Amino acid sequence: MRETGNREQGRIAVLIPCYNESQTIEKVVRDYKNALPEADIYVYDNNSTDGTGEIAKRAGAIVRREYRQGKGNVIRSMFRDIDADCYLMTDGDDTYPAENAREMADLIMSGRADMVIGDRLSSTYFTENKRPFHNFGNRIVRGLINKLFKSNIHDIMTGYRAFSPLFVKSFPVLSQGFEIETEMSIHALDKNFNLVEIPVSYRDRPAGSVSKLNTYRDGVKVLRTIARLFREYRPFEFFGWLGLFLFLIATACFIPIFFGFLHTGQVLRFPTLIVISGLYVISFLLWMCGLLLDMIAKKHRQLFELYLNLRPDRKRESDQ
Repeated sequence: MRETGNREQGRIAVLIPCYNESQTIEKVVRDYKNALPEADIYVYDNNSTDGTGEIAKRAGAIVRREYRQGKGNVIRSMFRDIDADCYLMTDGDDTYPAENAREMADLIMSGRADMVIGDRLSSTYFTENKRPFHNFGNRIVRGLINKLFKSNIHDIMTGYRAFSPLFVKSFPVLSQGFEIETEMSIHALDKNFNLVEIPVSYRDRPAGSVSKLNTYRDGVKVLRTIARLFREYRPFEFFGWLGLFLFLIATACFIPIFFGFLHTGQVLRFPTLIVISGLYVISFLLWMCGLLLDMIAKKHRQLFELYLNLRPDRKRESDQ
């Protein structure tokens, strides 16, 4: 069932995915109600066992339940169910300040951005966060994505973002867990959405509040997501580099055989030559696969642009 809100224009929805955040959720809801009094505050309870949903409801939030475990599943339901003119996503652990909410919402409402990214890494994240591997992981992910997708985003994995309806209703959520933020960033880069970053203060979780993020398990998932999306969005580069790698290995192995043939007139290592021939064939096939998939990816971008142009809400925006 879709939530249509209670205002004709300027509807703001604050989205708070939650799993066992009873210690902080009341403060988060009240902070965002004070910062954006006209907004609807949605808390999606993801199978909490500590009464998070009941506390959020008493604090004035609209509480829904998502029974499929994982942040990506929660975001999928939020984006599908809620209609608004601006979507502000934050976490229920009280690590993101509500003071930036108005600025982020204004950037969306004025049409200056399709996604506003709350940049923690340029502010207080590395001093506040007490988990060194998280700091290292954020740097690795940021460097990889900016290198692979030729971008300059400072904070790839922040959970503090604002979105336009155009982005929300056209974003295919495929991830199920914490890798959802990485998927959002790569999708926005590939589809040329207008991104704006603003520095936001970050504060670590209060004492007693436990992070649900597993540094190693979720870190591996994020890296796998980057590899998968790079393969899907940049197939020529992905398969081209693999093909080039095999081509160089084959050539390095072939050179001694070739010079040996020039000196002796005989091929002394036939098994090696057969393997080399196979590597050359595989590298050629990888290049061809990359070329064909790249043509398909470009066609998909063209169809995506046509889809955006034909959306009914896009027409209404242009008439206003």
